Amino acid sequence: GSALLIDYVLTVSVSTAAGVRAVTSAVPELHQYRVIIALVAIALITWVNLRGVRESGTIFAVPTYAFVGGVLLTVAIGLVRTAGLFGMEPLPSFHDTVPATVSLTGFAYIWLLLRAFAGGCTALTGIEAISNGVGAFKKPESENAVKTMIAMGIIAMSLFVGITYLSTHMHLVPVEEGESILSQMTRHIAGRGILYFWVQIFTALILFLAANTGYQDFPRLSSFLAKDGFLPRWMQNRGDRLVFSSGILVLALISSIIVVIFQADEIAMLPLYALGVMLSFTLSQAGMSRLMSKVGQLQPGESTFTGVTTIHHEKGWRWKKAVNIVGSITTGVVFIILTATKFLDGAWLVALAIPVIVLIFDQINRHYKLVSQTLSTKMFGEDQLMDVADVVIVPIADVHRGTLRALQYANRLAGDVRALCIATTPEVHERLERRWNRFPILTEGIELVIIDYDYRDILTPLTDYIAQASQKEFPGQLITVVVPEFVPDDAFARVLHNQTANLLRNRLRGFEDVIIIDVPYHIPSVNEAK
Repeated sequence: GSALLIDYVLTVSVSTAAGVRAVTSAVPELHQYRVIIALVAIALITWVNLRGVRESGTIFAVPTYAFVGGVLLTVAIGLVRTAGLFGMEPLPSFHDTVPATVSLTGFAYIWLLLRAFAGGCTALTGIEAISNGVGAFKKPESENAVKTMIAMGIIAMSLFVGITYLSTHMHLVPVEEGESILSQMTRHIAGRGILYFWVQIFTALILFLAANTGYQDFPRLSSFLAKDGFLPRWMQNRGDRLVFSSGILVLALISSIIVVIFQADEIAMLPLYALGVMLSFTLSQAGMSRLMSKVGQLQPGESTFTGVTTIHHEKGWRWKKAVNIVGSITTGVVFIILTATKFLDGAWLVALAIPVIVLIFDQINRHYKLVSQTLSTKMFGEDQLMDVADVVIVPIADVHRGTLRALQYANRLAGDVRALCIATTPEVHERLERRWNRFPILTEGIELVIIDYDYRDILTPLTDYIAQASQKEFPGQLITVVVPEFVPDDAFARVLHNQTANLLRNRLRGFEDVIIIDVPYHIPSVNEAK
């Protein structure tokens, strides 16, 4: 779960940054604004997903086919020029781009090969999107998913091999904080014409659409984890548009932070991304091999419920188990190589983040289990409930419409109602008594308790009085505290009121035998008052 969450977060960060790289490669003047462009793109994708957009095959298909067609045409032209066919001008070669300084032998050469192998494995990132989205395919879902996986593998490897060959042939190298390899290759093959901008535009589009896949999977996975008690419960709630709004916002926030930290450099983020993907591959295939072992223990026609899903005997389970074991070992080796070769390039962040997130999952789950045990009604008797004391304490700062309303409400709750006031000066004490005596009918039967206190901290005497009443007058009983509060209709005015009431509530929440009731009094906005 932690590896997949990291994978989805980095999907958004890396895809967005790569899309911005395609834009700035075509328009170099925008390079200095790449972080801002990436943040705007994430904000736009977030807004679209919060509006409840659904995945559409047409929306994804058009830019995908346009990109594949454009790059295949570019590669074809490049191969023709490389072979010198049809009288076309040969491709340029930049031998002096990076002059050799040292020759590598022994372990250094092996280390370089391992780094290259780890870098090449980043080409596998993203293939998990098909297996994760099998449910979105037309029936039969699994067969169509397999066909899509095969087609994707053929297209991806064709593009990968073609781009790698031509880039190597021309001796192109990544330019730090500059033009992408694909942009360089297309520019040298086709010039800055229609084909060049076609490739760059649709490269940016499919990368931004790729970022959207994170918005489909991260909130859904978060909701599953929240339902199982490993993430806050509120992450499983749907918003007005029937989307997991909380998960979408959390994803946008974390992705934006990563983009800012890495300055929208997708090359720097790729080691982190690949590490999470390979760990997910390793764990998922290990889990599938374990599942196939359980399937092999069943007799033909037999089925059983594992606690998560129902499994039944399958023919060829040994072959499936072997494939998953080989796959798990292979991706596990890649994970180890990535960790070793890319550790100082940022892989240590993921290596540290995964166990930390697992620890957080465990702590959250422990908390929810403790809450469940605490609230459980097993072995519970009615005699364990505390009696409710016939007393209500109403803290007031002055006598006005809001406090009079709270006192009227409190008078209906108990026979013993006390209006508790703190007087910091004799003048305040006198004013409170004078205003109290103006309403003899409303205050009849209510005890006015004024505590003279020389300091400005009025919370301490309030809580001390309530604690004394709870512990000495009504021990072992619940007492009620009614807190009057203003509710301004003007959003700006809300920061001007209720600060003392909020602080008092926070302190009283530490009392197990105190019940807090808020009595609001609405204040119209300045414009409405006119």
